Amino acid sequence: MRSSPDGASRGEIALDAISRVFGGGVIAVDQIDLNIRAGEFFTLLGPSGCGKTTLLRMIAGFETPDAGRIVISGREMQNVPAHLRAVNTVFQSYALFPHLSVAENIEFGLRMRRIASPDRKKRVDQIMALLQIDAFARRNPAQLSGGQRQRVALARALVNEPDVVLLDEPLSALDAKLRAELQVELMRMQKRLGMTFVFVTHDQHEALVMSDRMAVMERGRLLQVGPVLDVYEQPRSVFVAEFLGQSNIWKFASHTGNVAQTPIGDLVVATPIGTQRTAMIRPEKIWLYPEAEAPGDRPNLFPGTVREAIYQGAATHYHVELVGGAMILALDTNNQAAERSWGPGEKLVLELKPGNIMLIDG
Repeated sequence: MRSSPDGASRGEIALDAISRVFGGGVIAVDQIDLNIRAGEFFTLLGPSGCGKTTLLRMIAGFETPDAGRIVISGREMQNVPAHLRAVNTVFQSYALFPHLSVAENIEFGLRMRRIASPDRKKRVDQIMALLQIDAFARRNPAQLSGGQRQRVALARALVNEPDVVLLDEPLSALDAKLRAELQVELMRMQKRLGMTFVFVTHDQHEALVMSDRMAVMERGRLLQVGPVLDVYEQPRSVFVAEFLGQSNIWKFASHTGNVAQTPIGDLVVATPIGTQRTAMIRPEKIWLYPEAEAPGDRPNLFPGTVREAIYQGAATHYHVELVGGAMILALDTNNQAAERSWGPGEKLVLELKPGNIMLIDG
C-alpha cells in the first residue's frame, strides 16, 4: 500500500461530521462521518439531490463545508485549495479543452506543475497506452467518440498520479453497451493502479458492478455503508431495499415467534423477530414451481396466477397474483427457458424460503 510522507496511507479519506447548507436553509449534506480506505473503489449512490455530488465536491475542494473536517492521506484539508490537494476529478461533461489535442489535454496538468518536458512526454505516453488512446494523440476532442473522450478525461486525471481520483457520473452520457464495457475497464484499471477511486452515481447496477464498498445516500445523510454484497443482501431500511434493486416488501403489524403476519399471509422467517416490522425478499430469491410439481411439506408456499410475464433476455419477470389478490414479483433466469416459462393465466406455486426473507426497519 502506498504511504504518504507522514506515514498515513496515501488515498485514505476521513470525513468527520461534514455538513453543507445552501441558501434558504437547504441541507445538502447533513453531519456525515465516513472513512474511505486507501486503494478501494468506493461509490456514493443515491437519487438526484441526495447530496452525493456536493460531498464529492467538498472532498475535491470545490465546495467548502459549513461544519466538520476532511482529511486526505493524513493531511487536514481545511484551507487547502482544490489545486493543492492530491486529488483529481473526472467530470460528467469531461471538461476537455477543445483547442488542444488529446496529448496536450492530458499534458496540461503536468505543465501547470512545471514537470520537465522529457518526464511529461514519458508519463503522457504511458497513460495513453494504458487507456488505449495513443492512436488519437493528435486529434482534438471534437474528433473523438464519447467513449474516447471519457478515456482522455480519465487519462488527464491519472497522469498526475493523485492520491485520490474522484469520478462524478462520468459514464452517464454513454450508450448502454459502451457504458457496460467501460464499467469493467474502469474497475480493472483501478485495481492495477492501486489508487483510491470515489465514484458518484445514481445507477444501482453501476454501483454493484464496480464497487468494493458503497454508501447509499438520501436527503444528505448516509443510510448504509458497507461491501456491495452486504448492502444488497441485507438492506437496513426500506429506502435502501427499494433503491438498490427490486424488492417485494410487506409491513406486518404482529408476529408470533418467527412467524410474521403479512398482507400475503403468514411468513416463516429464519431469524427471531425483534423490533423489525417489515419483511423483504428479492424477486430472484423466489422459487417457482408448476402447480402439479410444488412441494407440499415446506413453509411459505403460495399458489398464484401469472398476470404478466416480461421477457428481459437473461431473465423473465413474473407478476403473480396470489390467492387473496396480493401481487408479488418473481424473477427466473432463462437458462432453462424451454422447460421453465409461463404465460399469463398459468398457475404457479411460489416458495419463499425462510433464509431468503430479510427483516428490516421501517
